[in-house]
Amino acid sequence: MALLLLVRHALTEATGKRLSGRALGIHLSDEGRRQAGLLAERLTTIPLAAVYASPLERCMETAGAIAAPRAMSVRPVPGIQEVDYGKWTGRSISQLIRTSLWKKVQQAPSSATFPEGEGLIDAQRRTVATLEEIAARHPRSVVAVVAHADVIRLALAHYAGLHIDLFQRLIVSPASVSAVALGDRIPRIVRMNDTGGLDDLAPRRSPPNSRAHTTSRRDRSSGRPKGT
Repeated sequence: MALLLLVRHALTEATGKRLSGRALGIHLSDEGRRQAGLLAERLTTIPLAAVYASPLERCMETAGAIAAPRAMSVRPVPGIQEVDYGKWTGRSISQLIRTSLWKKVQQAPSSATFPEGEGLIDAQRRTVATLEEIAARHPRSVVAVVAHADVIRLALAHYAGLHIDLFQRLIVSPASVSAVALGDRIPRIVRMNDTGGLDDLAPRRSPPNSRAHTTSRRDRSSGRPKGT
């Protein structure tokens, strides 16, 4: 199975203050660049087959911090870009929380569509479709996918079997890593909203002589190997 590391971009000056959406020109803050550097260090032990990202600057910059030490290029993927918030794009959170649509987004997101934007259920569908395309390209590898909080939460809700109306209960922090195993078996959420060590996500390799040792034990046995 493919292991997708779903990484939320690091901090920007607008994070938590404004709904940046698909607005261009939103870059990582100084703290965000520090976070991205630490994120790259946390991923050092994990062999990545590819690094994908939403084409928006904050994701491309976060992905660049991961890819640069590996001499890899970042592959932009429109299918995992931020939800299209339409006329809400760029507005302050303090303004938006006073609207009736905000209450619907929080309590019944399955029925919420942003003015001149997209519905959250549509965002979930195209995100999941894109992630499964990526997993199909890398059926036995680990890949990083740098995206946005709502996009990642919608994907995690889908793979956890949660109704979309419950996705707001999930938390995805800046520069966090969530890991999902996808393939020909049921999806597995291996990690969610992790901001600590990630060494245990590295694929385990068998000792180089383990097969030879097994063979020699079987050769010395007078009967068939145990368990057969």
